[in-house]
Amino acid sequence: MILTLTANPSHDRTVTLASPLERGAVQRAASVISQAGGKGINISRASVAAGVPSLAVLPAPADDPFVLELLAAGIDCRAVEHPGELRSNIALTEPDGTTTKVNTPGPAMTPATLDALTAALHLRARPGDWVVLAGSLPPGTPDHWYADLVAALADCGAKIAVDTSEAPLHELVKRLHVAAPHLMKPNGDELASFTGQDPARLEADPLAAARAAADLVAAGVEAVLATLGPHGAVLVTAEGAWHATPPPTQVVSTVGAGDSSLFGYLLGAIEDRSPAHRLALAVAYGSAAAGLPGTTIPHPSHVTPGLVRVRDLHLTQGK
Repeated sequence: MILTLTANPSHDRTVTLASPLERGAVQRAASVISQAGGKGINISRASVAAGVPSLAVLPAPADDPFVLELLAAGIDCRAVEHPGELRSNIALTEPDGTTTKVNTPGPAMTPATLDALTAALHLRARPGDWVVLAGSLPPGTPDHWYADLVAALADCGAKIAVDTSEAPLHELVKRLHVAAPHLMKPNGDELASFTGQDPARLEADPLAAARAAADLVAAGVEAVLATLGPHGAVLVTAEGAWHATPPPTQVVSTVGAGDSSLFGYLLGAIEDRSPAHRLALAVAYGSAAAGLPGTTIPHPSHVTPGLVRVRDLHLTQGK
């Protein structure tokens, strides 16, 4: 079972532009796709498509159209009652695949809703499950809430993955000595945000990214999957480090690619694959997502891990 938490779900609207984005201009859209989304929701979508049981936990009225859309798509939900309209996120995708995102903040969270979400996760997480804490936090949520959740779920026996950014990520990193998840999935920008390194260099240099990720492993994280955009991804554990290069991909939209990569890794973990194979699945899923429109999440038939090249990295070389 993959149990996902999307604390700040969103109506995702992807506008595909017929020409490159021009600030201040009036432009025509080639297409518009709207879908119930959020990082955890995307992972649950991928899980259902792959035949892996999943439950999506999110704050929303049980009869909200957002929840009904997920149920109609076959995604089991535990909706925790929360007032306020869900946010809308807009992605503008140019013909070459360049994507500009405008994310709104969402309704303010209440202490009662935070407690109910925590209880919903604790009640349903079982040994052998993966619990995924993914995405931004809505207004009113303490920055350290993900770190608190990791600590609160420590006794349930499930493995915990976290994919977040900005202040919630920084708070988690600060508290790894008391609340280290089993898996973290930063991208190059996020790695750079708490290491003080240059984001472009980290994304373009897998060895530098792996060394930065190794600091998280040394602090207690079991595995770090760092996605590097067109440069693939690295995986670092206490046993080693690996870099995977994606297959040739015609990029259509990068929205949801990181979420798909995280699911690919989780799928490999559930199937008890080797670290290198988990990384290949992660990169294959991310590449497949980048080749699909909007927030379309890949079906296993879209995924070609055999075309992903994986190599060992030696982190002490040249230091």
